[in-house]
Amino acid sequence: MPLYYFDIDNGDFTADDEGAELADTEAARAHAIKAARSLAADTVILGHLGLTRKIVILDENRTVIGTVTLAEAVTYEIKYRGPNRD
Repeated sequence: MPLYYFDIDNGDFTADDEGAELADTEAARAHAIKAARSLAADTVILGHLGLTRKIVILDENRTVIGTVTLAEAVTYEIKYRGPNRD
């Protein structure tokens, strides 16, 4: 199986040194979406959500083959319920 890497670009850059063996680019994109969702959850715990942060998908030659932003990986909605309403 091909090896893919998933670098994190969130203002700082973190290179994936291990990679993951996956069946194809579709599986690599699905893996990146899961990673982006995990990154989103981690940032929400800190009190913010940077939707432009992204996972960069690279093939085994370290060539960029795609990206997934946090905005692409999550569905979000904003509801205003007013004061004293649940």
